[in-house]
Amino acid sequence: MGPLAILGPGALGLSTAQWSAECGLATRLLGRDLEHAQAGVCEIHRRWQRSCAKGRLSLEARDRCMERLGAAPFTASALEGVSALLEALPEDAGLKVPVLASAALWGSSDLLLLTGTSSLPVSGLARQSGLAGRLVGFHLFVPVPRMGVVEMAVPTGTPPVWVDGARALAQVLHKRVVQVRDQPGFAAARMALALGLEAIRLVEAGVASAEDLDALMTLGYGHPIGPLELSDRIGLDLRLRIAEGLAASGEARFQPPALLRTKVTEGNTGSKAGQGFFGWEPQGNRT
Repeated sequence: MGPLAILGPGALGLSTAQWSAECGLATRLLGRDLEHAQAGVCEIHRRWQRSCAKGRLSLEARDRCMERLGAAPFTASALEGVSALLEALPEDAGLKVPVLASAALWGSSDLLLLTGTSSLPVSGLARQSGLAGRLVGFHLFVPVPRMGVVEMAVPTGTPPVWVDGARALAQVLHKRVVQVRDQPGFAAARMALALGLEAIRLVEAGVASAEDLDALMTLGYGHPIGPLELSDRIGLDLRLRIAEGLAASGEARFQPPALLRTKVTEGNTGSKAGQGFFGWEPQGNRT
């Protein structure tokens, strides 16, 4: 497979770019300008350095990965020679639609266009960006190097060439493909959100503490992480936005609890803010 361009050096974009290079793909990380993209590449270099220090990555492997990873601003020239573009911007159609439309205009006619959204209907993004029948949802899970699956949302009527291309990329990235129907929240976000919202309601009702409720799921059901810690890591503002979208579409069971709204209003949005249901250090560890 040819070079992969990843638009957006946020958590998803950095994690995907890191793994893509480790899997042997020539990878181009794109930002709003060169400095923005280069800052993301520097962060990935730091991650590889830490892996070397811990003996998880050899110096030779690190050097090969660094050679595969480049940075560029999101312009027409950045898509030259690229086989696929993964949009990895925040969950906001207002941000995603313009860049997807630009990518379709700048890229070649056979450029595989993927969106990393975890909850926005792909058909809607495609329609608004003039990409009906061409855009495929490619929802990877962070940290991408450790998570073995990709949730692929395919709008009805998408030609097989784009679906096959997305599956081929997933194979290179060593991810199991779970193809789901294109709908708000797909499947993974809906299941995780339902569990997270119920846990928040239990905290709100004083049934048990956040720590104890998470312990029931990790120690009782074997989940690797509890629903409240996961909500903090994802971002309570994102949780709220997805819940509001699903509730507005008529699915009352996703109506956000008042406690979730309060935390977001107060700025306690989780690990990125230093406080959510738990306290967080800047490095991403719980206090």
